[in-house]
Amino acid sequence: LYDQRGSFSPSAARTAELLHTQVERFESLLADLLEMSRYDAGAVDMETEPTNLVYLVEDSIDSVTTLAESKGSPLRMVAPGGYFEADVDSRRIRRILHNLLGNAIDHGEGRPIVVWVDSDKDAVAIAVRDYGVGMTAAAMDRVFDRFWRADPSRQRVTGGTGLGLAISLEDAALHGGWLEVWSAPGEGSCFRLTLPRVRGAELVGSPLALPPEDPAQEAIDA
Repeated sequence: LYDQRGSFSPSAARTAELLHTQVERFESLLADLLEMSRYDAGAVDMETEPTNLVYLVEDSIDSVTTLAESKGSPLRMVAPGGYFEADVDSRRIRRILHNLLGNAIDHGEGRPIVVWVDSDKDAVAIAVRDYGVGMTAAAMDRVFDRFWRADPSRQRVTGGTGLGLAISLEDAALHGGWLEVWSAPGEGSCFRLTLPRVRGAELVGSPLALPPEDPAQEAIDA
């Protein structure tokens, strides 16, 4: 029906478009619910391989650049240089990044979004920072809860099922990693993903502060 909507009357074509959108949202919700059920059942495994996270982050940024530009938010990556390669399941890390970038675009108020990638001999970290509306301490306590949203009335451009951050938290834990958040009302939010460079290793710290210092943004503010 959607493919043939050009031959319909305007009202019927619009109905087909709405149905198409809702079916896509339903499929996304179903996929997320199935993924959460796998985590709850302990039936999730990883396929890891040595991965350059700078390249992975670059690809993830490229995939949302058009969307970010439509909201007026320029994307910038900061990668000081170093180890960067880690033994990860790239599909799951891409999913985390897609969710964090989508949230930053939705809540960034058209301001810049910065993505940091840094590492040391034990761990690699990715941080996604926006300078938008931010969250209260009470909201931060619930931000990883299933189906919870800080502002249900806010119009999202990236879709969303309310399960993205909950799944991202599980994906990070599956790697033996951490997914943490900093936020302040009116100052924006920063999510930091920290992963061990070797599968099975125990994390003792993160190569990035939360939030990381951004000299460029400090200069703009000044």
